[in-house]
This record gives sequence, structure tokens and C-alpha cells, in this order.
Amino acid sequence: MLGSSTNVNRIGEHDSGCDMSHLVLGSGSRLSLAREEGLGDPSSPGYSQDSIEVVELAALLHDIGFKNEVTHASCFDSSLEFGVVQDADRLDAIGAIGIARCFTFGGSKNRPLHDPSIPPRTDERQPSINHFHEKLLKLKDLMKTKAGQRRAEGRHKFMLDFLKVFYEEWDGRA
Repeated sequence: MLGSSTNVNRIGEHDSGCDMSHLVLGSGSRLSLAREEGLGDPSSPGYSQDSIEVVELAALLHDIGFKNEVTHASCFDSSLEFGVVQDADRLDAIGAIGIARCFTFGGSKNRPLHDPSIPPRTDERQPSINHFHEKLLKLKDLMKTKAGQRRAEGRHKFMLDFLKVFYEEWDGRA
């Protein structure tokens, strides 16, 4: 469904947050979240053969630049399939892989690792570490599915633990 890997790689050429690994990891997360939510189980009350395909198509549209159209469409707000896609995308932004993506993206934009004199805010010229406070630590509370909420808990804690150690090392206390 994703087409040739050449075309998929071109999608993420200019955005380190949407490269081939984002599509591959996101696909695995989407499918496992869908199964946990009963979308891939024919004995589940909400099962539809089309559900998995809807999840994959919505994710692909999201990843090729239709994010605003898809995320703001009110007809998708209560859809379990849409919740699975959104949760998988958010889960990809938090935890160990999310931490790696944060610093990869910051490096690609020549942002400093950290600058204690710059408090977190919303402009584009922020140190990478501020992105945790501006966005990443908020994602846990935005999960739409029970499976997404369960997974987000552990990843959120991992990021908090990482930040604690990061600041201790930065300040010379560890």
C-alpha cells in the first residue's frame, strides 16, 4: 500500500521526523494498536474487514502532507480507526525513539542541544530540550484509545527519567 520505497523516502527527504523509519515504525504501532482495540479481530463487536485498510490509508495521507485536513475533519473525531492512527503517530514522538527523533530534528535545524537561559515557549528557534516541555510531555494526555494510553504511560515516564538525568549531567551533578 505504501508504494515504492523510493517514493516513500522522498516524502521524508526534508523532514527528519517523517522518514522511512517513521513510516515503518508507525505501521507496526498502528497495526498492533488496531489489534489491541479489536479492529483486527473478526470476533470483536466493532470488527470490519475495511478497518485495517482505513487505518493504513489515513496514516499514509497523514504522512504525505494531508495532516491538517485529516486531523480537523470532524467526521473522523469519534472513529476508532482515526484514534489508532493518531495515537500511533503520537507514540512515535515519545519514549526512546521520540527522544532520538527530537535531537535528530534539532540537529537538522542547527538548534542547540540545551540553553538554560532560554525558557520553553512556542517559537521555532528553541533548543531541542525545550521541545519536551513544549510538546512531547503533553502527548500522553492526548491519546484517544485505551491501548494508546497504556503505551504512552511508560514512554512518558521514560522521558521524565531521561530529563531528570539530562539536567543532572548538564549541571554537573551526575
